[in-house]
Amino acid sequence: MLEGVEFTCKLPVKIKKEIKWFLASCPVLDVHSQGETEEKVKKNLVEALSLFLISCFERHTLEAVLQESGFRPAIKYKIPLAKQKENPNDYIDIPLPFIINHQKSLTEKCHA
Repeated sequence: MLEGVEFTCKLPVKIKKEIKWFLASCPVLDVHSQGETEEKVKKNLVEALSLFLISCFERHTLEAVLQESGFRPAIKYKIPLAKQKENPNDYIDIPLPFIINHQKSLTEKCHA
């Protein structure tokens, strides 16, 4: 039986307007996009980030990419997650859809 699951990342975004285009970037992962409107550039960046992270997962490089970008588990280091004082527009939610094959997961050992 297959079941859908979705993780979501909240990542910082910087948006600026050039002459005719909006440019968006996620500085922590060095991913960039462009669009004719602010709404379109955000949509394009969400798609680019989602595809980037899924590609890293599929190539078994996600852990290395996150570590190289400076990501660390906050719980491991006992650092409380700060409440975001920034403008909510400074962040975007990136959906990461997955499918779980329950038949396969029942026969495999936990990797933890």
